[in-house]
Amino acid sequence: MLFEDVKVLIRLGKQFIPDVSKPQLPGPFKGRPEISLEKIDEDALVALCPTNAISKGPLSIDMGKCVMCGECSFAYPNKIKFTTDYKIATNVRDRLIIKEGDFNAITLDENKIRAEIHSLFGRSLKLREISAAGSNADEAELNACGNPNFDMGRFGIEFLASPRHCDGIVITGPISENMAGPLQTCYDAVPSPKIIILVGTDAISGGIFQGSGAINRSFIDQHPIDLFVPGNPPHPLTFVNGVLELIRKRKP
Repeated sequence: MLFEDVKVLIRLGKQFIPDVSKPQLPGPFKGRPEISLEKIDEDALVALCPTNAISKGPLSIDMGKCVMCGECSFAYPNKIKFTTDYKIATNVRDRLIIKEGDFNAITLDENKIRAEIHSLFGRSLKLREISAAGSNADEAELNACGNPNFDMGRFGIEFLASPRHCDGIVITGPISENMAGPLQTCYDAVPSPKIIILVGTDAISGGIFQGSGAINRSFIDQHPIDLFVPGNPPHPLTFVNGVLELIRKRKP
């Protein structure tokens, strides 16, 4: 058995990423956008966006609404560029709004991270993932977070089946009317203190479903959110780095 494992290792090499904060992703990946100061027809640009993620005054892109279709960058390549920066998770919703001329990285606000998150979850974080009418795209990427490449289990971060054994919930999907009740039930079953993480455009804003009578986002309005992980779907590195930044211990 050991001999077979060694043969597999020799053939495939080490698949895991030693430092998840340093990989460079290839160009097709769309991460943090940058908006130049070039003058264009802003009304035409705003009209391109299917989810109203682009707005004027100043010109900005809301990553919590952006579905990463890339139509804006295709039409105005000198105005909008999607970088390969995958560290785009934050605990402040407004930091997902990228304004014209703003080329800074997206970060978490350390002052808004609850003290109990550092004291209790720094070494071990167990999460219950809830697909609230998701498309399975975000869910597939979350599953990949535990594979040999990203291996978030080495940091003590794991998905569990029972909310009673978890420290918080991870929500994907726009939250349909039929899932609003089960979502609240699952949240109530998690022992306090507990955290809430929204993963993907649908979970953060409703995505292409925002405004639909088929969804019920009252849960989001009633509870504070600890982490927003944008993307459609988010890359596993976005989720892993975001969670690590949330729970890592700071020096006093």
